[in-house]
Amino acid sequence: MQTLSSAGGAARRTRKALRIALSHYVANGLSVAFGLLLISGGLHLWLGTVAGAAASVGVIVASPPDMAAPRRGKFLQMLPAPLISMPLFFVVQWLHTAPLQLGLVLVPLTFLSFTLMAWGKRGIPIAIAIMLAMIFSMATPPPTDLHEALERTLHFGMGAGLYVIYATVANLALNARYRVQLIADVLLALSNLMRTEARQFSAKDETDDVRDAPAPMLGQLLTQQAALADQIQAARDIVLESPRTPRRQRLAGMLVIVLEMRDHLLASELDLDVLRTHPDHAAPLGEMRAVLELIADDLTRLADSLLFGRKPHSIEDRRPTLSAIAIPTYTGRPDGLAAPNTAVLARGLASRIGHLNDEVMRLTALARGEREPDLAVVRANWQMFVSPTAWSWRPFLTLWNWDAPPLRHAIRAALAIAAGYSIAVLLPWGSHDYWILLTIVVVLRGSLSQTLERRNARVAGTMLGCVLAVGLLSTHPTALVLLLSVTCAQAVAHGFAVRRYLITAVAATVLGLVQAHQLYAGASPTFALVERIADTLIGAAVAWGFCYVLPSWERSQIPALVARTLLAQARHARLALGLGQLQAVDTSPELEWRLARKEAFDSLSALVQATQRSLSEPRAVRPPIEPLERLQAHSYQLLAQLSAVKSMLVLRRDRLTPSEIAGPLARTAEQIQAAIGDPASASAKAAKAVEAAEAGEAIAEVAPRVRVAGPIPLPDPFDNDISPWLLRRLDLASGLALQLRDDAARILLAEKEAETIAGLLPKEA
Repeated sequence: MQTLSSAGGAARRTRKALRIALSHYVANGLSVAFGLLLISGGLHLWLGTVAGAAASVGVIVASPPDMAAPRRGKFLQMLPAPLISMPLFFVVQWLHTAPLQLGLVLVPLTFLSFTLMAWGKRGIPIAIAIMLAMIFSMATPPPTDLHEALERTLHFGMGAGLYVIYATVANLALNARYRVQLIADVLLALSNLMRTEARQFSAKDETDDVRDAPAPMLGQLLTQQAALADQIQAARDIVLESPRTPRRQRLAGMLVIVLEMRDHLLASELDLDVLRTHPDHAAPLGEMRAVLELIADDLTRLADSLLFGRKPHSIEDRRPTLSAIAIPTYTGRPDGLAAPNTAVLARGLASRIGHLNDEVMRLTALARGEREPDLAVVRANWQMFVSPTAWSWRPFLTLWNWDAPPLRHAIRAALAIAAGYSIAVLLPWGSHDYWILLTIVVVLRGSLSQTLERRNARVAGTMLGCVLAVGLLSTHPTALVLLLSVTCAQAVAHGFAVRRYLITAVAATVLGLVQAHQLYAGASPTFALVERIADTLIGAAVAWGFCYVLPSWERSQIPALVARTLLAQARHARLALGLGQLQAVDTSPELEWRLARKEAFDSLSALVQATQRSLSEPRAVRPPIEPLERLQAHSYQLLAQLSAVKSMLVLRRDRLTPSEIAGPLARTAEQIQAAIGDPASASAKAAKAVEAAEAGEAIAEVAPRVRVAGPIPLPDPFDNDISPWLLRRLDLASGLALQLRDDAARILLAEKEAETIAGLLPKEA
C-alpha cells in the first residue's frame, strides 16, 4: 500500500512538473533564450567576443517586457525599453570613471525610471529594463575614451534593437500555442478552485463555515478567486484577439464557458450553511462532494490534453450519479423553527452541480471539435474585455500627488539607490558596486510583503547561484560554453520570474556573474563568491530598510478599494436583476452585465490582494482586518446570490412568471443601490448607527439580518413555478447589501479610531 501511495505521489509530481514545463511562462522563457543565443551569438561571430557580450546586455535589457501578449501592439510594447535605455547606457559609460558625477546622475535617473511603474503591469518591466541598462553599464570595464563608450553603446543598441524585432516575430509565431496554454492554465486554476469549494461539502464540525465568520477556507477561496480573475484577464487579452479561424473561435468559446462555470461554482455553495446543520444530509453532501471532485478531475484531464496537444477523451455524464443520490425527506431546523424544505434545498444544490457537469461536457465537446462555439457570445466579448494596448499620459499626469504610491515608491527607490551606491563606492571591492544596486532594484517593491518575499528569495537564490557560477567559471570555460550558460540561465530566469522567484534568483545570479565575466573579457573570478554574497546581503538590507521610508501602507488604499468594490457590486446587481436578461445573449443588456460582472470580480480581487499584503505590515499600520474579511465574505456571497438569480432568469425562464417577478427585481435593485450604490453617504449613515449602537442607544437597523423565507412553504422548483425561490434569492441579496454597508461603516470607524490614536485627527472628531 505504501509503495502504491509513493508511486501515486511521484506520478502527481511528474504531472505537475510537466504542466509547468509546458506552460506559457516556460515557452516564453525559451523564446527569450533563443533570441539571446541567436543575436549575441551572431554578433559574437561577426564582431568579436566583447561586441557579442555588449549586445547580449542589450538583449537582456530589452527582454523584461517580452511576455506572452496579443499580437496587436506587441512592437509598441517592446519599443520603449531600448529607446530609453540606450542613451542612459551611454551616460553611465561616459561617467564610468567619475564616481561622484555618476552618483549624481544615477539617483535622479532612478527616480524617473521608477515613475514608469505608474502604468502598472505595463510600466514595471520597462522600469526594470531601464535600471538593468544602467547597472549592467556599470559592470563593464571603464572605457578608455569616448570612442570606446560609443562603440559599446552601439553594440548594446544593436542587440536591443534586433531583439525587439525578434520578440515581435516570435510572439506572432507562438500566438496559437499561447492561446492553448492560457486556456489550459485557466482550466487548471478553475479545477483547483472547484476542489476547494468541494471541501465545504462536509459536516458542520469538520470545516469552518465561510458564511458565519472569516475562516482560513474563506481566505483560500478568495485567494484562488483573485488568482483566477488575473488568469482569466490574461487569457482574454490573447484568446479574444481576432478569433476569426474555427480553432480560435473554439478556444474563445471555451473561455466564455469558463466564465459561466465560475458563476455556477459560486452558486453551488448556496444553502450549504442550512444543509450542513442537519446530520441527515451528511451522506448526500459527501456524495455531492465526490461528484464535484470528479468534475474537477475532468477539467484537469482536459487541460492536460490541451497542453500535450492530444485530442481530449470523452467524459462521463455525472447527472445520473447526482440523480441517484438519496436525499432525506424534509427535516426542520434543530431549534424547531420553521425553515425552507431542506430536501428541496439539497435537490437544488445537486442541480447546480449538474449545471457545472453540463458546462464541462460542453467544454470537452468544443475541444474535441464536436460542437460549434456560440459565435454571438464570442463576438460580444471580442475587444470589449481585453486590456488596452495604447499608451496614455493619464497615469503620468495623476502621478504628482504626494499620497500617490508610485510617486512615493519612486522617491524611495532613488534614496535606496543613493544609499546603496554610497556604500558600494566605499567598500574595498568597489569595482563590483553594480551588484548591490542590482539587488536593491530586484528586491525593493511597492509593498512590504512583496519586498520581504523578494528579499528572502534573493538572498537564498544568490548564495546558491554564486556557488554554481563560481564553480562554472573556475573551469575556465570557452566562449561557446559561456554563451550557452548565459542562454540557459536567461531561459530559466525569465520563465520563472512570475511563477517562482527563488528559481529566478538562482538563474539570474548565474546570468549576472557570467555576463560580468564576459564583459571583463575573462577577468579572474577570484573571491567572487564571498563578494557577491556580501553585496547581496548589503543590497537586501538596504532595500528592506528603505521599505519604511515614505511607506505606502495598504491602509491608505483600502477606502478607495472598498468604495470601488461596493460600486461594482451595486452596478452588477442592477444589471443582473434587469429584465433585459430574459432576452437573447447578444443584446446590449447582456454585454453590459458581462462588463459589470468583470469589474465586480476585479474589484473584489484587488481588495483581497491588498488585505493579504497588509498582513506583513506592522500591526500599528494595518487596516481593520476583521471587518475587511467580513466585507469580502459578504461580497462573495452577494455575487453567489446574483449568480443564482441570473441562472434562474436565463436557464429556467420557462418556470418564471414575469408579471410576478418584475416588481421584486426592480425593488431589490433599488434597495441594493440605496444600500451600497453611494458608498460615502451610505457608510457615513451606517457608521453613525454603529457608533450609536456601541454607545448603547436603541437603533432599529444597525446590522440587519438576512430575512429568509420562514413559515411560508416553498414549492418544489422542479415541478412548479420557481418565482417564490427567486423571491427568496432576492431577499437574501438585499440583506447581504445591508451587511456590506455595515461592514464598510465598521472599516470607516476603525480607520477614524486609528487616525485619532495616531494624532492625525483632533480628539473631538
